[in-house]
Amino acid sequence: MPCDLMLIAYDGSENARRAVEYAGRFLTANRAVVLTAWEPMVRQAARLSGISGVMQPEWVTDDEIEDVAFADAKAINAEGVKLAGLAGLNPEARTVECTTTIWNAIVDVADELNVDIVVAGTRGATGIRALLHSSVADAVLKHCHRPVLLVPPGRDPKDER
Repeated sequence: MPCDLMLIAYDGSENARRAVEYAGRFLTANRAVVLTAWEPMVRQAARLSGISGVMQPEWVTDDEIEDVAFADAKAINAEGVKLAGLAGLNPEARTVECTTTIWNAIVDVADELNVDIVVAGTRGATGIRALLHSSVADAVLKHCHRPVLLVPPGRDPKDER
């Protein structure tokens, strides 16, 4: 029996593509919302300048011009919707502006839509890299109180020798 609503977190990475493939292979849903979270360029610039300690230049947004990060998010999301359709799912497009963290945006949309399951790919970082860089997938798993399918990266062919 298919679930009613699935949420697929999609960022355009190889791991996200793999997650879409496995969602289509192992799950059925009446609807599959493909979600791409994005952060406005002005906020990205502010965060980066704060990290570097450099004074942030005056940034005035032009309401007539679409934020390049939003345009990228729409293109990435369209790719995810196409892949989900090819995987046999009934996809719908959704982009959301990230106001805090990417994982928080995913959890908030999952709650807003009351989805049955969340699907995401993982980076597969281990060791010191995993300690230094927090994982969106891990945070979704810890903070989303609904079923989550996490799809790890595939094996690197050179590791199989």
